[in-house]
Amino acid sequence: MAEVQKNLAQLTKFAVRWFNELKKKYGGGRQRRTEVTSFSRIDIKQAAVATENLMIGTSQTVKGTKSVAFEYLRIMSGANGLSYVALPSNAKETTAFAAIKVTTNEVIFENAKHDFPQRIIYRQDKADSLFARIEGKQGEKEMAMDIPMKRVKCE
Repeated sequence: MAEVQKNLAQLTKFAVRWFNELKKKYGGGRQRRTEVTSFSRIDIKQAAVATENLMIGTSQTVKGTKSVAFEYLRIMSGANGLSYVALPSNAKETTAFAAIKVTTNEVIFENAKHDFPQRIIYRQDKADSLFARIEGKQGEKEMAMDIPMKRVKCE
C-alpha cells in the first residue's frame, strides 16, 4: 500500500507539471479561446491555471446565438490524486472524476457511478489542438461525444 501511495503522489506531481507545460506553451498570460468544429452546437471552453495544483475553467454551449448550457469545472491535485470536478448548469452538486491514466499527451478521468459520462478524456495530438471525449453508458446504451478543439488567436 505504501508503494501505491508513493506512485500516486508522483503521478499527481507529474500531471500538475503536464498541465503547467500546457499553460506555458499555449497560455501566454492570456485567457485561451478554443474553436470547435461543429455546426449545430458549439462548446466554448476557457481555462486558466490558477496555481500549481488547480486549473479552473468554464464551458458554454451555444446553439445558434443563444447559450443553452454552461459548466464550471476544475482539475485539481489533492490527497487522493488528480481529479476533474464539474458543476453543470442543470446540477445542484459537483461531480468528481478521478484520474485513472496520465501520460505526456493524454489524461483520462473516470467516475463509474456517474449517470453520463463516466469517462472524460483529453488528448493532445498536435501542438495547436486538443481532443476531448466524453463517454460511457446512458441507461444500457454506450454513448460518446468527441470534441475536437483547435487553438485560435486571442483578441
